[in-house]
Amino acid sequence: MIEQPTETAARTTAATRKLDVFMALTATIYNFDVDLSDNDRGVYETVSIRAAQHPSESDEYLIGRVLAYLLEFRDGIDFSRGVSEPEEPMISVRDLTGKIVTWIDIGTPDSARLHKASKAAERVAVYCHKEYAQWLKGLASASIHRADALEIYAIDRTLIAELVSRLDRRMAFGASITDRELYVSIGDVNLTGRVQRLVV
Repeated sequence: MIEQPTETAARTTAATRKLDVFMALTATIYNFDVDLSDNDRGVYETVSIRAAQHPSESDEYLIGRVLAYLLEFRDGIDFSRGVSEPEEPMISVRDLTGKIVTWIDIGTPDSARLHKASKAAERVAVYCHKEYAQWLKGLASASIHRADALEIYAIDRTLIAELVSRLDRRMAFGASITDRELYVSIGDVNLTGRVQRLVV
């Protein structure tokens, strides 16, 4: 005998569906068309990025995500569903079986998250888009699996601020990377910023 859902359960399910739709509709979609020239890794591609910005996500975080995606661009790279999937990396690189090969986070994830990431993926990279000094000190005293293998980078905050000031729903620009220096050209405006490797 198949048990029929109660009226209360049906109302709850309908409300959940409405909430899911509402959450999806509140995200702002940005499209970035980028001519990427990564001289450090020999990657030369035209990259189209469709990024959904959740209401709780700052413009600085969004730009950090896009730059990290470009700095890590390779076959198998993809954005996760972001804040709606907290157990997933913000960006991942997966092999043909779907296994996470590289776990990429943005900002200053806590030590527990990095511990989990280091167990789940062969490589973990973090790109900081904001102040990181206190966070880095905290990581030094934390217990993190394979902490010495973590790759942590700080993206020049002035570059991020310049890109935020020019943020539009559809953007086209060129991005060139040489010796971890990032050069961005938008129209006749040329911006540059360092991507610095940090040590825990």
